[in-house]
Amino acid sequence: MNWITKIIKAGEKIKTAIHRRATKDDMVNSDWTSCCKGPVLKKEFEQNLWVCPDCNKHLRIAPKQRFDILFGKNNYETLNTPIPKDDPLNWSDSKPYKERLKTARKKTGMNCGMMVVCGTIHNIKITAVASDFNFLGASMAAAEGEAFLYGVQYAIENKTPFLCISAGGGMRMMESLISLSQMTRTTIAINELKKNNLPYLVCITDPTAGGITASYAMLGDIHLAEPGALIAFAGARVIQGTVKEELPEGFQKSEYLEKTGFVDLIVNRKDLSEKIGTLLSILLKKNSAISTDENETTEDTQSLSKVAS
Repeated sequence: MNWITKIIKAGEKIKTAIHRRATKDDMVNSDWTSCCKGPVLKKEFEQNLWVCPDCNKHLRIAPKQRFDILFGKNNYETLNTPIPKDDPLNWSDSKPYKERLKTARKKTGMNCGMMVVCGTIHNIKITAVASDFNFLGASMAAAEGEAFLYGVQYAIENKTPFLCISAGGGMRMMESLISLSQMTRTTIAINELKKNNLPYLVCITDPTAGGITASYAMLGDIHLAEPGALIAFAGARVIQGTVKEELPEGFQKSEYLEKTGFVDLIVNRKDLSEKIGTLLSILLKKNSAISTDENETTEDTQSLSKVAS
């Protein structure tokens, strides 16, 4: 091989390296991410609670990050929830379901897509559950259903409010009807919370869709949502194709759902802990403004109006 050939081959290698498409692993392991104004150091986003300081986009974060923001770093107890048998239907498509579960567990450090904790806001003990979109799209299967029910049971036994931070694309096809049955199970569990007069608050985050929207994400006493969160049942193109009409701008964003009454409050991530604490103080009548039975309704209404503003 002469020197000209060597130079040509070296140039081709450099060209290939430059144009090589970045893999997901490259992006996850990088110190950089991107938003409206291009590349941004992840550290800068982290300092701003993973919210873009320019466009206010609320990036998706893991349950542990959410609970660190809500309760203070590691200032909560993680509950160990039951894990049913993996792959009850022996599902396999392009990969075996068991292999997908193994990969998701390694990626997230979680046994299932839901994390249940107990923490305190404004001296009020709260049981909370959050979903991790990195765990198979935060889809619902038997293990997630068990986690949700375990959290509700813990809340009832310890007489705490229950907070659900929803995310996910719906039910998990790999468990078929077992997965779909979680819609019924979570609904029954929420009814038990209400029978015990315990507040059920939902914070809807991006994205919340499918059977999750059709069940526990829309059964709260109060629905909060992060700005710009996608909240849907079916996809916008499917709906548009069905109704044969142009859909309003931002049809499935949290701001539109607030206007149409499906969401009560849009809350920035940095304000979420304060808002939840204030709302629970009112719902549990721990607010000093609520002093007598005669003015309960009036004071509750006024207090909730102040929170909304």
